[in-house]
Amino acid sequence: MKDIGEKLRLAREKNGISIDEASEDLNYKASQLEDIETGNYKTFKDKFILKTIISDYAKYLGLDVEEIIDEFNDFVFESTSKIPIDDITKASKGKVVDTDDKIASPYTSTEEDRKGYGIIFIILIVLLILAVGFFIYNQLFDKGSSSSFNVSYIGEWLI
Repeated sequence: MKDIGEKLRLAREKNGISIDEASEDLNYKASQLEDIETGNYKTFKDKFILKTIISDYAKYLGLDVEEIIDEFNDFVFESTSKIPIDDITKASKGKVVDTDDKIASPYTSTEEDRKGYGIIFIILIVLLILAVGFFIYNQLFDKGSSSSFNVSYIGEWLI
């Protein structure tokens, strides 16, 4: 990281630009640019923000942005790939991976859900048939006569 910072500092000085002028032009704090030039990357909490500032700073100074970002990516890879395997295995021992957990949409039904819906559907159909039958019975048969079929209701009901 110090190499990147050194390249940026040399390019800034070569162009005759002060750190305050660069920070004003780029809308970054002067302390951020100073930290980058000195290689003090630990003051940045987010590596993506650091990468963005480095990219903007290199572009502002007329440097090859892709080359600088490649160097930065190499630096990040080297610093993160130095984690010992033992530390990784220790950290993963406490975690049990459950392969049965699946991410599902709330609109996705399982076979167990559909069983309950089938019973409810059958009950609703039976209730609907009973209601229609009761309605037809009341419309077709005259309650006043001794369960005789009233033909006049059929004509009224169909029309």
